[in-house]
Amino acid sequence: MNIKLHTPTTLKSGSGMKTFKQFLLSILATTVSIILTFGTAAIIDYQKKKAAKKEMTMMIISDFDKTIEMVEKVDTSLLECRRLQNEIATHPETFDELHFGFAGKMAWVLDEFPETTEKIFSTSIETFNIINDVNFVNEVSTFYLERRRYKTMFMDEFEEQWLNSEVIKSLDSLLNFSFPEYVYLNRSFLVSFRATRDRCMQMMDVSESDLAAFNKKRTQKVRDEKSKAQHDDSLDEFMKYEEALEQAKEKLKKK
Repeated sequence: MNIKLHTPTTLKSGSGMKTFKQFLLSILATTVSIILTFGTAAIIDYQKKKAAKKEMTMMIISDFDKTIEMVEKVDTSLLECRRLQNEIATHPETFDELHFGFAGKMAWVLDEFPETTEKIFSTSIETFNIINDVNFVNEVSTFYLERRRYKTMFMDEFEEQWLNSEVIKSLDSLLNFSFPEYVYLNRSFLVSFRATRDRCMQMMDVSESDLAAFNKKRTQKVRDEKSKAQHDDSLDEFMKYEEALEQAKEKLKKK
């Protein structure tokens, strides 16, 4: 008995192999599509997180700069007071002429640190997730802790001493007011603030030009929002007064 083996038609024509290749290509295309989709999404998510981290970092360091600027203003004021005190101490006869100069240098006593950024940093868990850098978080926490100490140990104490003293009323009171001590204490805090700020800049790879661009953009945004609010207010005012005029005209016609 002769038995003949027949090759299946699909394989003989090559169509089965062609279908198998198409199947593999389909799997490959699907795999590549999934990789590209999730890979692109991951890249976009990473870039968003990176941008948010830099934005938050810039906002915090910009807040540091506002603090430092205020402390520098105090430093300048106290140096002037120390110089004036020394001049009067050297020439007591000038007291009546010069003692009024102190009052004009004390405007900073009423200043307050803006706390919006500190509150965002301290109370929002999202902020910690965005930054995701323990060392930077510790540095920022240290800065704000030092700022609170500066407020209570220096500014509040100085204000109380200044308001309760009679510095500008008598030569004796003026000479007993320790401007040199306050200059030294203020300068110590200033050095600490600057050092923390510089460490944070280096730690987060932020350049001065980056910060300048951020501040410029932020200032422009605030200016635009303020301008829009003023325009809206002007429009509301216009409509209100226009309506009042129309009502007055109507009343006049009826008379």
